[in-house]
Amino acid sequence: MSDTALLIIDMFNDYRHEDADQLAANVAEILGPLQRLQHAARDQRAVDIVYINDNHGDFNASGRDIVRSAQDGRYPELVDPLLPTDGSAFLTKVRHSVFYATALDYLLQRMGTKTLILAGQVTEQCILYSALDGYLRHFDVVIPSDAVAHIDEDLGTAALEMMRRNMNARITDSAHCLPRACDSDIAQR
Repeated sequence: MSDTALLIIDMFNDYRHEDADQLAANVAEILGPLQRLQHAARDQRAVDIVYINDNHGDFNASGRDIVRSAQDGRYPELVDPLLPTDGSAFLTKVRHSVFYATALDYLLQRMGTKTLILAGQVTEQCILYSALDGYLRHFDVVIPSDAVAHIDEDLGTAALEMMRRNMNARITDSAHCLPRACDSDIAQR
């Protein structure tokens, strides 16, 4: 366990909704940075990884069910590279924030987490609301801007600025958000 958690949010999506094509195009752009971040977190073992995904209204769905549904969806190539490894924490959520009606706060407290790295989708929705709820719970929040996907570019940009300004979130890129990278980044200032 470390004091930093990488939360991979809502990446198991079947892309069968109104704005799916637009979102999928943006997810394709963040897939490489997010996958590198995921692998670096695993390799360094400096960060706990927690997958959190919307249950899409199916309160009986397990993490495996959600992943399988996404793999059977319209863009499995956006799902397969990020599959959780055995033993990874996987929580389901029902609304925008990863904290709303989930056991996440309890899990993070048990892990001794102080810093949250929020990655995934959607910048102007679930990432934004999760950042606010994390900030309200006194977590330091880091957003790798190249590892979050938006639906609307202008709203995504505005959400990043809101998180920076109103929630004191550190907006950086995925190569500089892990603890070791953060330490060297801070040392260079």
